[in-house]
Amino acid sequence: MDSIGSLGLQQGEGAPGCPQEGLPCPSNSSEMVQECLRQFTVTGAQLRQIQTSLLGSMEQALRGRAGPAPAVRMLPTYVGSTPHGTEQGDFVVLELGATGASLRVLCVTLTGIEGHKVEPRSREFVIPQEVMLGPGQQLFDFAARCLSEFLAVLPVGNQGLQLGFSFSFPCHQTGLDKSTLISWTKGFKCSDVEGQDVVQLLRDAIQRQGVHGIDVVAVVNDTVGTMMGCEPGVGPCEVGLVVDTGTNACYMEEARHVAVLDEDRGRVCISIEWGSFSDEGALGPVQTVFDRTLDHESLNPGAQRFEKMIGGLYLGELVRLVLAHLAQRGVLFGGHTSPVLQSQGSILLEHVAEMEDPSAGAARVHAVLQDLGLNPKPSDAEWVQRVCVAVCTRAAQLCAAALAAVLSRLQHSREQQALQIAVATGGQVFERHPRFLSVLRETVMLLAPDCDVSFIPSVDGGGRGVAMVTAVAARLAAHRRLLEETLAPFRLTREQLAAVQAQMREAMAKGLQGEASSLRMLPTYVRATPDGSERGDFLALDLGGTNFRVLLVRVTAGGVQISSQIYSIPECVAQGSGQQLFDHIVDCIVDFQQKQGLSGQSLPLGFTFSFPCRQMGLDQGILLNWTKGFKASDCEGQDVVCLLREAIRRRQAVELNVVAIVNDTVGTMMSCGYEDPRCEVGLIVGTGTNVCYMEELRNVASVDGDSGQMCINTEWGAFGDDGSLSMLSTYFDASVDQASINPGKQRFEKMISGMYLGEIVRHILLHLTSLGVLFRGQQTQRLQTRDIFKTKFLSEIESDSLALRQVRAILEDLGLPLTSDDALMVLEVCQAVSQRAAQLCGAGVAAVVEKIRENRGLEELTISVGVDGTLYKLHPHFSSLVAATVRELAPRCVVTFLQSEDGSGKGAALVTAVACRLAQRTRV
Repeated sequence: MDSIGSLGLQQGEGAPGCPQEGLPCPSNSSEMVQECLRQFTVTGAQLRQIQTSLLGSMEQALRGRAGPAPAVRMLPTYVGSTPHGTEQGDFVVLELGATGASLRVLCVTLTGIEGHKVEPRSREFVIPQEVMLGPGQQLFDFAARCLSEFLAVLPVGNQGLQLGFSFSFPCHQTGLDKSTLISWTKGFKCSDVEGQDVVQLLRDAIQRQGVHGIDVVAVVNDTVGTMMGCEPGVGPCEVGLVVDTGTNACYMEEARHVAVLDEDRGRVCISIEWGSFSDEGALGPVQTVFDRTLDHESLNPGAQRFEKMIGGLYLGELVRLVLAHLAQRGVLFGGHTSPVLQSQGSILLEHVAEMEDPSAGAARVHAVLQDLGLNPKPSDAEWVQRVCVAVCTRAAQLCAAALAAVLSRLQHSREQQALQIAVATGGQVFERHPRFLSVLRETVMLLAPDCDVSFIPSVDGGGRGVAMVTAVAARLAAHRRLLEETLAPFRLTREQLAAVQAQMREAMAKGLQGEASSLRMLPTYVRATPDGSERGDFLALDLGGTNFRVLLVRVTAGGVQISSQIYSIPECVAQGSGQQLFDHIVDCIVDFQQKQGLSGQSLPLGFTFSFPCRQMGLDQGILLNWTKGFKASDCEGQDVVCLLREAIRRRQAVELNVVAIVNDTVGTMMSCGYEDPRCEVGLIVGTGTNVCYMEELRNVASVDGDSGQMCINTEWGAFGDDGSLSMLSTYFDASVDQASINPGKQRFEKMISGMYLGEIVRHILLHLTSLGVLFRGQQTQRLQTRDIFKTKFLSEIESDSLALRQVRAILEDLGLPLTSDDALMVLEVCQAVSQRAAQLCGAGVAAVVEKIRENRGLEELTISVGVDGTLYKLHPHFSSLVAATVRELAPRCVVTFLQSEDGSGKGAALVTAVACRLAQRTRV
């Protein structure tokens, strides 16, 4: 910080204080003045110390830990959003305490059009002394009467007007419209108000006066009003800085860092109350004897020490103390003082501003000093001017150190190395001291070099700013209503979920009996789950796309060991002849056997075939149609196990025993069943969704036999294709369904699985944008693009570990320019869509486990469900929501969910192993 000297700062420590009585004085008057001025010189190291100390106090207060000494308070203001320029309407503002013994009522019109402003209408009312000191009800009734008088001549009428209440007294705020008065100041002393909610007192008075159509929305302090009254520029204004009679700042903090709020999303405006900062280690070295004298003679000695070095109420008094000291030492005014110069408060902020202004010249300084009863010499004007400059420069530098602490806090909380931000400024010191801002700006650049800060003067922060807080609150409330209305159909009640459960039970029963049903209830010819006695080596083949796997699965007493290799299927093979395809598959199996040293061995083989099939037996599956880019000829309508066996016969030297064809849901159940014998349900929730379970054979009409069990593949993705889910289907579901490749089909799957959830969210976002709730109502081409919003984004956005900044980054990568409010609403949309999906899935599982319990005539069923699929595994809350729904809808079932490992590979081998065990037992 070498260049800090350009602001009048020195790298070394400041000189000792002015000599006290009895101590030798410098012989030269100039030296004595210089020595006084040096006391107001602040070094770069001292400013950095203040910056660091204040930042520490801020973070300590945010965590809810009180420091050993009075520190900053970090009060939440419950303002959660900054303006984004679309706010419009007429708003009423009532100001009490901002201008002493008067009350002001304003009507502020916001147009929502950039650059188009309407001047506010306002009226000021003088508050009688007896009202300021009388009963509290009398004061608030007076305010309500003034409001009524103002509204009576207002051309906009007063139906449905929203009011912002600017109440400039020390308060404890517990909500945007809840604020308890701590103590009266500024000459007010009304009874029965301290400890009361001033907003409620105002509402009661408005009601007593018969003023209708007024809704008190917010109570606001002047610092927040300054920030909110700032015109939105390139980006939002998220810091407010006031240097008036006192000083304070506010800024938008991440809500998760504010201990008293117990919120983990969004932002909230924090009023720092930095005037009370008083760390002796940081402030002690920069305090002068004049600061200590001022503090000692003030109304609140020892309090607001930082404010007393910066605030406009005190700058004139510091100048007065210095001038009186130098006059008494014979350095100024020929050693003469005046009764006015000796009087506390005789030099005001405006006097300092006039005398400091270099354009005013010596004549203006002389005139001000003469008004103070002094007779200045020509040389006195220059020294007085330099005293004013020294006092005000130090104030600006100290203010800059405090602001740099705020900027450091923002950099840290938002994890941004380079911060670009706008600071709204307000107060008499900024208005009357143009040089104050220039010193402030230069010092901030030196203390926070990675921050690009633009300073924007606030326009009537007390009026427009309070109106803007009210307008933003009104906008958010209106948007909240529209969001809730949009998402209401996704928030399912227990009764709705119980109805889904009952409908699924009915569809299951019909499907098992071969009656018309949206559930096909297909027998898989898997008659048992693993019991732990399975042993041996098995091959598994997993075919479900352009890559397929061959696996060697060794089942031993010590567990399951798997070796596997991935092979590709060239496009020319996938779309050539069926013979060519199955010959290629057998070639790959032979290659795998050779690499594993299995050549010549005939191992049992399980075949996971993930294409639509009608299974006729454990080793019989008729291909209904190819999907996923396969078009091999002469396969559809054929038994794929036969096609594989024929290819094995063509390769004469190979012996393979194809025991079972398996779908991935059954493989998932069997894979988990080996680890837990109670696993009798398989669930897939990934790109698609399905469930299978062990049914009593006596209930399966399409398979002979009454004893034992059989695994049933429900194909529940088609549940509701008969219209039974229409009462739950939304406009957004219908839009997704109509745009799909199979309209009217797989309705349950389209409300649950990963292939569709992102699309449902995208359609909701489009709708909310058209209502103006999101993205300022501006449609983007990217959002119009189908499948642009991947389901994986739901998992990422809903992750508890992601800060809102990261959520915004995900959405901005999609070309969606959004605010923090937008990010929160997108999060809520994602949560609503994924919660409904998980609850519907849970209702389905509850139907299945309840059926198993009733089949077996049990009071209570203990059962496990094997689960696979990226949505279930990767979404942060899906699994817990499914489990909670099952507990609620099937309270007599104790259900454990097990995540499957390699259901399509290991599971297929275990289906084969169980079949071999059963066959061996039958032979015995």
